[in-house]
Amino acid sequence: MTLSKKQNHLTRRSFIKKTGAATSLAALYPISISSIFKGSSDDKRIIVVGAGLAGLSCAYELDQAGLNVILIEARSRPGGRVRTYRDPFADNLYAEMGAEYVDSTDNLVKQYCNKFGLKVLPAKQYDGVYVRGRRLSMKGIQSGTDSLPFEGIQKGKLFGQEVQYIQKWIDLVKQKGADSPEVLALDNMSVEEVLKKGGAPKDIIDLYTYTNATEATSVPSKMSALYMVLANSRTSAFSENTVEGRIFGGNDQLPKEFAKRLGTRIKYNRSLRSLVFTSNKITANVIEDGKRTSIKGIKCVLAIPASILRTIKIDPGFTAEKTNCIQKQQYGHVMKVAMQYRRRFWDDNNSIGQRVFTDTRLRRIYHFSINQPGPRGILLTFTSGEDAKKLGRLNEDRRMKVAQNTCKDIWPEAPQYWENGITKYWNEDPFVKASYSLSGVGQKGYREILAKPEGPVFFAGEHTAIHRASMNGAIESGLRVTEELKRAL
Repeated sequence: MTLSKKQNHLTRRSFIKKTGAATSLAALYPISISSIFKGSSDDKRIIVVGAGLAGLSCAYELDQAGLNVILIEARSRPGGRVRTYRDPFADNLYAEMGAEYVDSTDNLVKQYCNKFGLKVLPAKQYDGVYVRGRRLSMKGIQSGTDSLPFEGIQKGKLFGQEVQYIQKWIDLVKQKGADSPEVLALDNMSVEEVLKKGGAPKDIIDLYTYTNATEATSVPSKMSALYMVLANSRTSAFSENTVEGRIFGGNDQLPKEFAKRLGTRIKYNRSLRSLVFTSNKITANVIEDGKRTSIKGIKCVLAIPASILRTIKIDPGFTAEKTNCIQKQQYGHVMKVAMQYRRRFWDDNNSIGQRVFTDTRLRRIYHFSINQPGPRGILLTFTSGEDAKKLGRLNEDRRMKVAQNTCKDIWPEAPQYWENGITKYWNEDPFVKASYSLSGVGQKGYREILAKPEGPVFFAGEHTAIHRASMNGAIESGLRVTEELKRAL
């Protein structure tokens, strides 16, 4: 597979994926797996752990090259944090309760979708804003007829209000360079600290919490200021007009297509408990049907998040530097709520809109059932950070009540059409125990350390990728490891 060069612009969501990346994917990973590996015997087995998109893409490319690969997965399904819910809904509706968007720069996802015959359709842009109890239109904000009820803002936009308060650091990057000591020192400062130093009022920090920090799944006090400044020094990092898409029919089709081609090479319901290795031998000890079994090989790919990796016993252990990053890598909190209504009232002419930005606990609320059949529809929410954490402490009924009440505030007619709903709090998922990785204060260089092989053990997953926090990042990491293994064998 030939990788497309990274595009020169950043979307709002791609901020968390691309910050810190200075080299094109094409230059880093010129994947051209040769058939020279075909005919490998059992003593050449490569063990891949984790059937998310990182492990799937890696195992698929290894298998295509004729290598002896086995993919073990703790769940009974492929996909990891790609999770499409179908059963709770009527009329063949579905909702993405995990990874959702395919950005304009997500070329690897698009390439595999094209390869597998899957379509990527554009998602709707924001058309409504509900903040501090006020209903505003995005067109009104952009034209200046509506104004955000926040102190210290510039009219005409929603995202990127922080730029005016960090201009001196943006200028510093342009004058001194991104690798200068003065710029790198920003990694030890939080977004909140830098905004305060730049004279930003509390309202700007609050707004940042609901715009940028929502995408990063954290709060400004825990996010590295370095990546915020670098993103804004390269281009306008955020936009209300981000071009995003979804895989038509459900994002879970992509991992299912990988799995279909891997066939019996995938072994489900095998939970890794420990890994024992020497310079050229690997023993993966797993639990299968309540019993301990061992799988042996010569190389191993750990395509599981650091939040789970830190629970695995490793013998003889990784380097102190690697272990420190595994233990301290930050993850945010994410909850999604899907609500089925028997009528799509958000399409009405007097509606605030179909895709609404809010400062409520639900953060983003949007019509997910575009291009789906029937009169019914689904409103999907994306909430993160402290709000997701607080909602996560509630039981399912109370979570849903919060969601219903919030939708009532935004669309007063909503209750009369309510049918049912479901939530997914990723931090309570036993196979992840987190959402996706973020750039925490003082964590510059973590990605590179987490991605570096140790003896016969290799590492994949969005937390090791340049395009982190995305399906594209997961695939990118899988292809990187494929190339690393190619060189090592």
